[in-house]
Amino acid sequence: MLDRLLSHDRPGHRALALMLVAIVLALAFAPFLFPGAKALSVAAKMLVFILLVASFDLLLGYTGIVSFAHTMFFGIGAYGIGIASTRMGEGYAALFAGLAAALAVSLVLSLVIGLFSLRVKAIFYAMITLAVAAAFQTLASQLSDFTGGEDGITFKNPAPFAPSFEWALGERFVLDGKILTYYLLFFAVAALFLVLLRIVNSPFGRVLQAIRENDFRAEAIGYRTVVYRTLSNVLSALFATLAGALLALWLRYVGPDTTLSFEIMLDILLIVVIGGMGTMYGAVVGAALFVLAQNYLQDLLKLGAGVLEGVPVLSVLVNPDRWLLWLGLLFVLSVYYFPTGIVGRLRLMALVRKGGR
Repeated sequence: MLDRLLSHDRPGHRALALMLVAIVLALAFAPFLFPGAKALSVAAKMLVFILLVASFDLLLGYTGIVSFAHTMFFGIGAYGIGIASTRMGEGYAALFAGLAAALAVSLVLSLVIGLFSLRVKAIFYAMITLAVAAAFQTLASQLSDFTGGEDGITFKNPAPFAPSFEWALGERFVLDGKILTYYLLFFAVAALFLVLLRIVNSPFGRVLQAIRENDFRAEAIGYRTVVYRTLSNVLSALFATLAGALLALWLRYVGPDTTLSFEIMLDILLIVVIGGMGTMYGAVVGAALFVLAQNYLQDLLKLGAGVLEGVPVLSVLVNPDRWLLWLGLLFVLSVYYFPTGIVGRLRLMALVRKGGR
Protein backbone atom coordinates (compact mmCIF):
# COMPACT_ATOMS: atom_id res chain seq x y z
CA MET A 1 0.00 0.00 0.00
CA LEU A 2 2.75 2.45 0.99
CA ASP A 3 4.80 1.43 -2.03
CA ARG A 4 1.88 2.24 -4.33
CA LEU A 5 1.26 5.54 -2.53
CA LEU A 6 4.88 6.49 -3.22
CA SER A 7 4.50 5.44 -6.88
CA HIS A 8 7.03 2.65 -6.31
CA ASP A 9 9.71 5.29 -5.76
CA ARG A 10 11.32 4.06 -2.54
CA PRO A 11 13.91 6.20 -0.74
CA GLY A 12 16.53 3.53 -1.49
CA HIS A 13 18.66 4.08 1.61
CA ARG A 14 17.77 3.36 5.23
CA ALA A 15 19.21 6.65 6.48
CA LEU A 16 17.18 8.56 3.89
CA ALA A 17 14.01 6.67 4.82
CA LEU A 18 14.54 7.45 8.52
CA MET A 19 15.24 11.10 7.68
CA LEU A 20 12.04 11.40 5.64
CA VAL A 21 9.95 9.69 8.33
CA ALA A 22 11.40 12.02 10.99
CA ILE A 23 10.64 15.13 8.88
CA VAL A 24 7.08 14.00 8.09
CA LEU A 25 6.32 13.13 11.72
CA ALA A 26 7.83 16.40 12.97
CA LEU A 27 5.72 18.39 10.50
CA ALA A 28 2.59 16.35 11.24
CA PHE A 29 2.77 17.02 14.99
CA ALA A 30 4.57 20.37 14.91
CA PRO A 31 1.76 22.33 16.64
CA PHE A 32 2.03 20.02 19.65
CA LEU A 33 5.74 19.11 19.61
CA PHE A 34 7.07 22.63 19.08
CA PRO A 35 4.77 25.16 20.77
CA GLY A 36 5.25 28.81 19.94
CA ALA A 37 4.42 31.12 17.06
CA LYS A 38 7.93 31.05 15.55
CA ALA A 39 8.20 27.25 15.50
CA LEU A 40 4.80 26.90 13.83
CA SER A 41 5.68 29.55 11.26
CA VAL A 42 8.95 27.75 10.46
CA ALA A 43 7.06 24.46 10.00
CA ALA A 44 4.51 26.16 7.72
CA LYS A 45 7.29 27.75 5.65
CA MET A 46 8.91 24.32 5.38
CA LEU A 47 5.69 22.87 3.96
CA VAL A 48 5.29 25.65 1.40
CA PHE A 49 8.92 25.35 0.28
CA ILE A 50 8.68 21.56 -0.03
CA LEU A 51 5.90 21.99 -2.60
CA LEU A 52 7.55 24.99 -4.28
CA VAL A 53 10.96 23.31 -4.63
CA ALA A 54 9.42 20.00 -5.75
CA SER A 55 7.54 21.85 -8.50
CA PHE A 56 10.75 23.58 -9.59
CA ASP A 57 12.65 20.28 -9.57
CA LEU A 58 10.09 18.91 -12.04
CA LEU A 59 11.38 21.60 -14.40
CA LEU A 60 15.09 21.64 -13.56
CA GLY A 61 15.92 18.20 -12.20
CA TYR A 62 13.64 16.07 -14.37
CA THR A 63 13.42 18.08 -17.60
CA GLY A 64 16.71 19.97 -17.52
CA ILE A 65 15.14 23.43 -17.98
CA VAL A 66 16.65 26.40 -16.11
CA SER A 67 13.96 28.97 -15.36
CA PHE A 68 14.06 32.11 -13.22
CA ALA A 69 10.32 32.78 -13.52
CA HIS A 70 9.23 30.30 -10.89
CA THR A 71 8.66 32.93 -8.21
CA MET A 72 6.40 34.76 -10.66
CA PHE A 73 3.94 31.86 -10.64
CA PHE A 74 4.41 31.57 -6.87
CA GLY A 75 3.41 35.22 -6.59
CA ILE A 76 0.44 34.83 -8.94
CA GLY A 77 -1.04 32.21 -6.60
CA ALA A 78 -0.56 34.42 -3.56
CA TYR A 79 -1.89 37.57 -5.25
CA GLY A 80 -4.89 35.67 -6.61
CA ILE A 81 -5.99 34.80 -3.08
CA GLY A 82 -5.16 38.24 -1.71
CA ILE A 83 -6.87 40.29 -4.41
CA ALA A 84 -10.01 38.11 -4.44
CA SER A 85 -10.30 38.22 -0.64
CA THR A 86 -10.05 42.02 -0.54
CA ARG A 87 -12.41 42.61 -3.47
CA MET A 88 -15.02 39.93 -2.64
CA GLY A 89 -14.64 39.89 1.14
CA GLU A 90 -13.66 37.00 3.37
CA GLY A 91 -15.22 33.66 2.51
CA TYR A 92 -14.74 30.44 0.63
CA ALA A 93 -16.12 31.92 -2.59
CA ALA A 94 -13.28 34.46 -2.66
CA LEU A 95 -10.68 31.75 -2.03
CA PHE A 96 -11.96 29.51 -4.81
CA ALA A 97 -12.41 32.42 -7.24
CA GLY A 98 -8.93 33.76 -6.50
CA LEU A 99 -7.33 30.33 -6.83
CA ALA A 100 -9.16 29.60 -10.10
CA ALA A 101 -8.16 32.98 -11.56
CA ALA A 102 -4.53 32.51 -10.46
CA LEU A 103 -4.35 29.03 -11.98
CA ALA A 104 -5.86 30.34 -15.24
CA VAL A 105 -3.34 33.20 -15.45
CA SER A 106 -0.43 30.85 -14.68
CA LEU A 107 -1.66 28.37 -17.27
CA VAL A 108 -1.79 31.01 -20.02
CA LEU A 109 1.54 32.64 -19.09
CA SER A 110 3.43 29.35 -18.75
CA LEU A 111 1.97 28.12 -22.03
CA VAL A 112 2.97 31.30 -23.86
CA ILE A 113 6.46 31.32 -22.33
CA GLY A 114 6.89 27.64 -23.12
CA LEU A 115 5.72 27.82 -26.74
CA PHE A 116 7.70 30.95 -27.62
CA SER A 117 10.84 30.45 -25.56
CA LEU A 118 11.61 26.73 -25.22
CA ARG A 119 12.77 26.53 -28.83
CA VAL A 120 15.80 28.68 -28.00
CA LYS A 121 19.03 27.58 -26.31
CA ALA A 122 19.00 26.94 -22.55
CA ILE A 123 20.87 30.11 -21.52
CA PHE A 124 18.63 32.32 -23.66
CA TYR A 125 15.52 30.71 -22.19
CA ALA A 126 16.84 31.39 -18.69
CA MET A 127 17.43 35.04 -19.57
CA ILE A 128 13.93 35.37 -21.06
CA THR A 129 12.31 33.96 -17.90
CA LEU A 130 14.45 36.28 -15.75
CA ALA A 131 13.27 39.30 -17.76
CA VAL A 132 9.62 38.23 -17.55
CA ALA A 133 9.87 37.66 -13.78
CA ALA A 134 11.52 41.06 -13.25
CA ALA A 135 8.83 42.78 -15.33
CA PHE A 136 6.08 41.05 -13.34
CA GLN A 137 7.67 42.09 -10.03
CA THR A 138 7.84 45.70 -11.24
CA LEU A 139 4.18 45.62 -12.26
CA ALA A 140 3.18 44.20 -8.87
CA SER A 141 5.05 47.02 -7.13
CA GLN A 142 3.67 49.82 -9.30
CA LEU A 143 0.00 48.82 -9.68
CA SER A 144 -0.75 49.92 -6.11
CA ASP A 145 -4.52 50.29 -6.66
CA PHE A 146 -4.74 46.64 -7.65
CA THR A 147 -1.90 44.88 -5.83
CA GLY A 148 -1.22 47.19 -2.91
CA GLY A 149 2.16 48.19 -4.33
CA GLU A 150 5.19 47.82 -2.06
CA ASP A 151 2.92 47.67 1.01
CA GLY A 152 1.14 44.57 -0.28
CA ILE A 153 -2.33 43.34 0.66
CA THR A 154 -3.62 42.27 4.06
CA PHE A 155 -6.83 40.24 4.09
CA LYS A 156 -8.94 37.95 6.25
CA ASN A 157 -9.43 34.20 5.89
CA PRO A 158 -12.79 32.44 6.26
CA ALA A 159 -13.91 32.17 9.89
CA PRO A 160 -12.53 28.63 10.64
CA PHE A 161 -9.06 29.74 9.53
CA ALA A 162 -9.02 33.04 11.41
CA PRO A 163 -6.62 33.20 14.40
CA SER A 164 -9.48 34.07 16.76
CA PHE A 165 -11.48 30.93 15.86
CA GLU A 166 -11.54 28.15 18.47
CA TRP A 167 -12.80 24.61 18.12
CA ALA A 168 -13.17 22.75 21.42
CA LEU A 169 -12.58 18.98 21.36
CA GLY A 170 -13.48 18.06 24.90
CA GLU A 171 -12.74 20.16 27.96
CA ARG A 172 -8.95 20.48 27.64
CA PHE A 173 -8.23 20.16 23.94
CA VAL A 174 -8.84 23.26 21.82
CA LEU A 175 -7.81 23.88 18.21
CA ASP A 176 -7.56 27.49 17.07
CA GLY A 177 -7.73 28.87 13.55
CA LYS A 178 -3.94 28.98 13.20
CA ILE A 179 -3.62 25.25 13.84
CA LEU A 180 -6.48 24.47 11.45
CA THR A 181 -4.78 26.57 8.76
CA TYR A 182 -1.53 24.73 9.40
CA TYR A 183 -3.19 21.35 8.90
CA LEU A 184 -4.84 22.61 5.73
CA LEU A 185 -1.31 23.35 4.49
CA PHE A 186 0.02 20.00 5.70
CA PHE A 187 -2.59 17.82 3.99
CA ALA A 188 -2.64 19.93 0.82
CA VAL A 189 1.16 19.76 0.48
CA ALA A 190 1.19 16.02 1.24
CA ALA A 191 -1.45 15.33 -1.44
CA LEU A 192 0.18 17.57 -4.06
CA PHE A 193 3.62 16.12 -3.34
CA LEU A 194 2.29 12.60 -3.93
CA VAL A 195 0.77 13.80 -7.23
CA LEU A 196 4.17 15.18 -8.27
CA LEU A 197 5.78 11.90 -7.26
CA ARG A 198 3.28 10.07 -9.46
CA ILE A 199 3.96 12.40 -12.41
CA VAL A 200 7.75 11.92 -12.37
CA ASN A 201 7.39 8.13 -12.07
CA SER A 202 4.85 7.87 -14.90
CA PRO A 203 5.69 7.27 -18.60
CA PHE A 204 5.41 11.05 -19.02
CA GLY A 205 8.07 11.53 -16.36
CA ARG A 206 10.35 8.98 -18.04
CA VAL A 207 10.14 10.95 -21.28
CA LEU A 208 11.07 14.14 -19.42
CA GLN A 209 14.15 12.41 -18.03
CA ALA A 210 15.05 11.17 -21.50
CA ILE A 211 14.83 14.75 -22.79
CA ARG A 212 17.03 15.91 -19.91
CA GLU A 213 19.69 13.32 -20.74
CA ASN A 214 19.66 13.77 -24.53
CA ASP A 215 16.96 15.82 -26.21
CA PHE A 216 18.25 15.02 -29.72
CA ARG A 217 17.93 11.29 -29.09
CA ALA A 218 14.43 11.74 -27.61
CA GLU A 219 13.40 13.73 -30.70
CA ALA A 220 14.93 11.10 -32.98
CA ILE A 221 12.88 8.25 -31.49
CA GLY A 222 9.63 10.12 -32.05
CA TYR A 223 8.93 12.32 -29.02
CA ARG A 224 8.02 15.95 -29.68
CA THR A 225 10.38 17.49 -27.14
CA VAL A 226 8.91 21.00 -27.38
CA VAL A 227 5.48 19.64 -26.43
CA TYR A 228 6.83 17.72 -23.45
CA ARG A 229 8.93 20.65 -22.28
CA THR A 230 5.94 22.96 -22.56
CA LEU A 231 3.76 20.56 -20.55
CA SER A 232 6.49 20.30 -17.91
CA ASN A 233 6.66 24.10 -17.78
CA VAL A 234 2.88 24.36 -17.37
CA LEU A 235 2.66 21.69 -14.67
CA SER A 236 5.55 23.22 -12.74
CA ALA A 237 3.91 26.66 -12.91
CA LEU A 238 0.53 25.35 -11.68
CA PHE A 239 2.05 23.60 -8.66
CA ALA A 240 4.05 26.75 -7.84
CA THR A 241 0.81 28.74 -8.04
CA LEU A 242 -0.81 26.39 -5.52
CA ALA A 243 2.20 26.83 -3.22
CA GLY A 244 1.79 30.60 -3.42
CA ALA A 245 -1.91 30.33 -2.58
CA LEU A 246 -1.10 28.24 0.50
CA LEU A 247 1.49 30.78 1.66
CA ALA A 248 -1.06 33.59 1.30
CA LEU A 249 -3.58 31.63 3.38
CA TRP A 250 -1.00 31.16 6.11
CA LEU A 251 0.30 34.75 6.21
CA ARG A 252 -3.04 36.47 5.44
CA TYR A 253 -0.80 38.91 3.58
CA VAL A 254 0.84 39.09 0.18
CA GLY A 255 3.49 41.49 -1.08
CA PRO A 256 6.39 41.64 -3.54
CA ASP A 257 8.97 40.68 -0.89
CA THR A 258 7.11 37.60 0.33
CA THR A 259 6.61 35.89 -3.04
CA LEU A 260 8.23 37.71 -5.98
CA SER A 261 11.72 38.64 -4.78
CA PHE A 262 14.79 37.19 -6.49
CA GLU A 263 16.06 36.10 -3.06
CA ILE A 264 13.30 33.48 -2.96
CA MET A 265 14.45 32.20 -6.37
CA LEU A 266 17.98 31.88 -5.00
CA ASP A 267 16.65 30.00 -1.96
CA ILE A 268 14.86 27.57 -4.28
CA LEU A 269 18.05 26.94 -6.25
CA LEU A 270 20.04 26.39 -3.06
CA ILE A 271 17.49 23.92 -1.69
CA VAL A 272 17.44 21.96 -4.96
CA VAL A 273 21.24 21.69 -4.92
CA ILE A 274 21.38 20.73 -1.22
CA GLY A 275 18.62 18.13 -1.45
CA GLY A 276 19.55 16.78 -4.86
CA MET A 277 18.25 17.48 -8.36
CA GLY A 278 16.08 14.94 -10.11
CA THR A 279 14.58 13.48 -6.95
CA MET A 280 11.40 14.65 -5.25
CA TYR A 281 12.68 13.56 -1.87
CA GLY A 282 15.46 16.10 -2.24
CA ALA A 283 12.86 18.86 -1.92
CA VAL A 284 11.74 17.48 1.46
CA VAL A 285 15.24 17.07 2.90
CA GLY A 286 16.65 20.24 1.37
CA ALA A 287 13.72 22.45 2.42
CA ALA A 288 13.77 21.10 5.98
CA LEU A 289 17.51 21.66 6.44
CA PHE A 290 17.62 25.05 4.70
CA VAL A 291 14.61 26.57 6.47
CA LEU A 292 15.88 25.33 9.85
CA ALA A 293 19.32 26.84 9.20
CA GLN A 294 17.80 30.07 7.90
CA ASN A 295 15.66 30.55 11.03
CA TYR A 296 17.71 29.06 13.85
CA LEU A 297 21.36 29.49 12.82
CA GLN A 298 21.39 33.01 14.23
CA ASP A 299 20.03 31.74 17.56
CA LEU A 300 22.76 29.08 17.70
CA LEU A 301 25.39 31.71 17.01
CA LYS A 302 24.02 33.81 19.89
CA LEU A 303 24.58 30.86 22.22
CA GLY A 304 28.07 30.37 20.82
CA ALA A 305 28.87 34.07 21.20
CA GLY A 306 27.86 33.89 24.87
CA VAL A 307 30.11 30.90 25.51
CA LEU A 308 33.10 32.32 23.59
CA GLU A 309 32.76 35.88 24.84
CA GLY A 310 36.21 37.41 25.29
CA VAL A 311 38.03 34.93 23.05
CA PRO A 312 39.91 37.15 20.51
CA VAL A 313 39.08 35.61 17.12
CA LEU A 314 36.31 33.10 17.78
CA SER A 315 34.03 35.62 19.49
CA VAL A 316 34.08 37.72 16.31
CA LEU A 317 33.50 34.75 14.00
CA VAL A 318 30.42 33.50 15.90
CA ASN A 319 28.83 36.94 16.06
CA PRO A 320 25.10 36.50 15.25
CA ASP A 321 25.35 39.23 12.61
CA ARG A 322 27.57 36.89 10.58
CA TRP A 323 24.97 34.14 10.27
CA LEU A 324 24.84 34.56 6.47
CA LEU A 325 28.57 33.84 6.32
CA TRP A 326 28.04 30.55 8.17
CA LEU A 327 25.02 29.71 6.04
CA GLY A 328 27.14 30.21 2.92
CA LEU A 329 29.91 28.06 4.41
CA LEU A 330 27.43 25.28 5.17
CA PHE A 331 26.21 25.45 1.57
CA VAL A 332 29.76 25.23 0.17
CA LEU A 333 30.53 22.24 2.40
CA SER A 334 27.31 20.48 1.42
CA VAL A 335 28.08 20.94 -2.29
CA TYR A 336 31.67 19.75 -1.77
CA TYR A 337 30.77 16.60 0.16
CA PHE A 338 27.40 15.99 -1.55
CA PRO A 339 27.86 17.08 -5.20
CA THR A 340 24.69 15.24 -6.22
CA GLY A 341 22.80 16.47 -3.15
CA ILE A 342 22.09 14.63 0.08
CA VAL A 343 19.46 12.37 -1.46
CA GLY A 344 21.53 11.72 -4.58
CA ARG A 345 24.59 10.77 -2.48
CA LEU A 346 22.62 8.42 -0.22
CA ARG A 347 20.95 6.71 -3.18
CA LEU A 348 24.31 6.30 -4.92
CA MET A 349 25.72 4.71 -1.77
CA ALA A 350 22.77 2.30 -1.69
CA LEU A 351 23.35 1.33 -5.34
CA VAL A 352 27.07 0.77 -4.73
CA ARG A 353 26.25 -1.39 -1.73
CA LYS A 354 23.79 -3.47 -3.78
CA GLY A 355 26.32 -3.86 -6.59
CA GLY A 356 28.95 -5.10 -4.17
CA ARG A 357 26.78 -7.93 -2.92
